[in-house]
Amino acid sequence: MRGQCPVAHSAYMGWSVFRHEDVKLVLNDHDTFSSRVSRHVSVPNGMDPPEHDVFRRVIEPCFSQARLQHFAPACRRVASALVGELPRSQPVEFMNAFARQFAVNVQCDYLGWPEALHAPLLHWLQRNQAATLAGDRKMLSALAAEFDGYIRTLLDQRREAGDMEAGDVTAYLAHAQVDGRNLTNEEIVSILRNWTAGELGTIAACAGIIAHYLASHPELPGLLRSQPHHIPAAIDEILRMHAPLIANRRIASKSVQLGDRHIQAGDRITLLWASANRDEQVFGDPDEFRLDRDPALNLLYGAGIHVCPGAELARMELKILLEELLAGTKQLALAGEPVHAVYPASGFSSLPMSIS
Repeated sequence: MRGQCPVAHSAYMGWSVFRHEDVKLVLNDHDTFSSRVSRHVSVPNGMDPPEHDVFRRVIEPCFSQARLQHFAPACRRVASALVGELPRSQPVEFMNAFARQFAVNVQCDYLGWPEALHAPLLHWLQRNQAATLAGDRKMLSALAAEFDGYIRTLLDQRREAGDMEAGDVTAYLAHAQVDGRNLTNEEIVSILRNWTAGELGTIAACAGIIAHYLASHPELPGLLRSQPHHIPAAIDEILRMHAPLIANRRIASKSVQLGDRHIQAGDRITLLWASANRDEQVFGDPDEFRLDRDPALNLLYGAGIHVCPGAELARMELKILLEELLAGTKQLALAGEPVHAVYPASGFSSLPMSIS
């Protein structure tokens, strides 16, 4: 599609944009391509300037270097413990045994959520994935309401406690202000839903994609053990080739020409990260694993004003995950045929592995 029809229309996805150049153009022109694609509040990724900029400044302290450094030891404990629990004497389904557990545990720890929520959220993640695969809109709506209930309960607890607890992101948001007022419950629920309901699936997908690539390229773990400074670039390259997040949406706020297509105001647009990050005009052979690529070209975390605010947190979590996986294992191998996740998810819904 990149070569034959790089801006294509379908009833399902509206205008699909495949080329790196066109995706970057849309990302950087928020006057023409609006992020207000949903009728629901979406803070701040579903907002345009100047409103987006105000809310972005409110949430950026949640991802400060000081907060990341404070969290790093807890993240490492989670990764190390899960690697240690992986069975060595029999095949293991990696997505359930490690990837989803890691995603839930680290997100809860970072947000200051109690350990008692780990099991319910893991069960929620599994049901949400099943409902997504089945296209069950009624169940997805019920699951969204259930998730919002978790968040509202936590907010009530933080507000009753009064003072903000050190390192507790949820407590910070419960007391944060924008334009001289406290954030509303709806705004905070939107922020935390994006960081959890969205990120749980994405981080789990990343863990599975990385493990699958290591198992499929047995020379790579040895290289990374001997040259660990390459780990961040290796992660970004693996996830460039196999995107954990397939696409993102925009809506045209005015008529515009994109490629050789005329897009009308109000038309829906789907930005295909998974295609743009494999664009031959930018990356050459998209299947070639290279550690010397320009990181600025990689759209793994988006680009422009809407670049993922939690990108550095995700990079740190995945770096620690891979470090602990390399340190705690001798060999990773596939133990059966993986089952690929289905759009809008990515990665693997099932990943049988043998670990020694």
